[in-house]
Amino acid sequence: MEHVSVTRTDAVGRITMDRPESNNSIDPAMSEQLHEAAIELVEDETVRCIVLTGSGGTFNTGADLGSLSADAGDAALIRSMAHQLHGTVSQLHRAPKPVVCGVNGVTAGGGIGLSLCGDVVLVAESARFEFAYPRIGLSADGGSSYFLPRLVGLRRAQEIAFRDEPVGAEEAAEMGLATEAVPDEGFEDRLAEEAVRLAEGPTRAHAATKALLRQSFDRQLDEQMATEAATIAGLTGTDDYRRGVEAFFDEGSPDFRGE
Repeated sequence: MEHVSVTRTDAVGRITMDRPESNNSIDPAMSEQLHEAAIELVEDETVRCIVLTGSGGTFNTGADLGSLSADAGDAALIRSMAHQLHGTVSQLHRAPKPVVCGVNGVTAGGGIGLSLCGDVVLVAESARFEFAYPRIGLSADGGSSYFLPRLVGLRRAQEIAFRDEPVGAEEAAEMGLATEAVPDEGFEDRLAEEAVRLAEGPTRAHAATKALLRQSFDRQLDEQMATEAATIAGLTGTDDYRRGVEAFFDEGSPDFRGE
């Protein structure tokens, strides 16, 4: 793909947004390629963890304004790019495997949703989150209006959206936008380490927990606990469960295989 690279290392699949000359902004081709890459790795059963990051020291800066005309004629193009972007976010958010977002630089506009859809979000110390939409008179997309209030609460989400002030790495980790702030010089190593750790885990259990957490916002407590009971009982039929119990009694480390 021209603007997106997909690589596999053992059980880790990595999507790298690769338009460094445009700060990894999204044009129609990139929006389509991102969606294709997400589907490819989500459906690849040999991939047990997905990493999403950017090239050239930037994560993603949202729509490429150079491809727009700044009038109502942009509506069809924006709708089309948003459709592809939303498909990417949905694929990663619902993927039956862990997703790690490596925010290696600035993320803004549509990049916000991409940076927040992971199960683990690592952010380089020099990176920052910028809502950015008010600067060009537009509203949120990419799932940012969904993720922000759930991660940081409504009042803080309103502050981020309406004040539109950059949020640095440490602050992002403290408020819950990110999982961990990482020094720039060790960022790639830490990103790889986290991805390998998750890829070596009980993939089906991770997928089940991911689904439970996602669905919990739409359920009452009793309904959620009933689903928990059915899910945990169902996982007793997996090889990973057997391996985990055997390792526990042997006081060793389980050799999970995602089966």
